[in-house]
Amino acid sequence: MASLLGLLYVFLSGIALPIGGVQMQYLWRNQLGDVYSLGLGSAACLGAAVATMTSWCSLTIGSFICTLLATLICFLVALRVDTRRLITFGILFGTFIGSLGTIVVTNAPTGELMKKYYLWGAANFNIEGASVFDISFSLCLFVMGLFASFYLSKDLTRHYEGEIEFSPMKKALTLLMIMCLVSSCVSLCGPIGFISLGVPNLSQVLHPGGDIRRHYLLSSLMGVGLLLLTYCVVNYVNFGIYLPVSATMAILALPLMALLFIKGKS
Repeated sequence: MASLLGLLYVFLSGIALPIGGVQMQYLWRNQLGDVYSLGLGSAACLGAAVATMTSWCSLTIGSFICTLLATLICFLVALRVDTRRLITFGILFGTFIGSLGTIVVTNAPTGELMKKYYLWGAANFNIEGASVFDISFSLCLFVMGLFASFYLSKDLTRHYEGEIEFSPMKKALTLLMIMCLVSSCVSLCGPIGFISLGVPNLSQVLHPGGDIRRHYLLSSLMGVGLLLLTYCVVNYVNFGIYLPVSATMAILALPLMALLFIKGKS
């Protein structure tokens, strides 16, 4: 049962994170757009750290609450500043949140709790300790975020191509929906790097611009394929060491990164 649940979240993460990354790139009209670029990844880690060290709630709920609070702060900032300044704010905000998380973790009451947090932070699909409520909650977030992605797809495409301009309120609401999509996986599996930035960029290299729904499909296929490969290596290739998902995927993705830069240069 646990392995089937882990496999389910391989597929959900392979869809949610690339789609969230594509939305961020279209929203900011910038290929450096990433679901973690506004400090949301750091907020997820802080919430997970506080939940793990204090046991005041489940790791999933703690991660979601902190990510939601960070998104609301970015929501308010997005109402007042332009895109370039918002990205700068996000980098600084993420550094601040990350520092708080470091303080919480380094003051862990036991080494076992610290290990539990770091195993989550390195990303895995073990889904340990998640209750039925946690899983149901994350699936609801995924459905909400995916529905909003396609509902906003036409306007996001027109915004990216310069035909229309999103109001600050619409940008902030779009950011909130991206947070729901991404939190559905991060809160249970931990922050998975590269896939929300590298895969959407590779999709842009293969098919520049155009209808965002095309990039949803292409990025999802590549994201699921890459995570499935990583999942198989982590679980079935025995090197005698523990292989975190995020680090293993970054190593396996090196050929994709090479393709991204070589084709982009040509």
